[in-house]
Amino acid sequence: MFTTRRAVALLKVFLAVLFAVLVLFQVMSLPGQFRSMAEQSPEDAWLRWPLTAITVFWVLCIQVVVVCVWKLLTRVRDDRIFTEESLVWVDVIVWAIGAGWIVLVGVLGLVGFNADDPGLPLLLFLLTVGVTVVGLLMLVMRALLRQATALRTDMEAVI
Repeated sequence: MFTTRRAVALLKVFLAVLFAVLVLFQVMSLPGQFRSMAEQSPEDAWLRWPLTAITVFWVLCIQVVVVCVWKLLTRVRDDRIFTEESLVWVDVIVWAIGAGWIVLVGVLGLVGFNADDPGLPLLLFLLTVGVTVVGLLMLVMRALLRQATALRTDMEAVI
């Protein structure tokens, strides 16, 4: 149990660092990157705001996942993970991944049909496959959490 508490505390530190870096990307790096792109290639300047909005949305989806993982880790630390309330946080993670995946597939379709070079579509396809795997993995983890919650509830009823 002591090791779990240490791991949870360490994981929370890294989640806080990840969240801070994501905020930095969201507020400073991404808008500045697309402003610079618009200045360097004026023919693509119309993409500045759509690309900024899409990438900020993806970062927001990751931030939602980070916050939900933080809440679930708190439940693990307090030995309350196997409850129905934990499923709410897992559902939010699944919905955040799903929302990001839908936008990613849309961008992949748009870029894939208009690209001259296969590099960017392949990179987006790889990213789409990775997000799909993570989303499906979360669905499996959700089912396992539901089963464990039901088993714990049954055991507590017997005891």
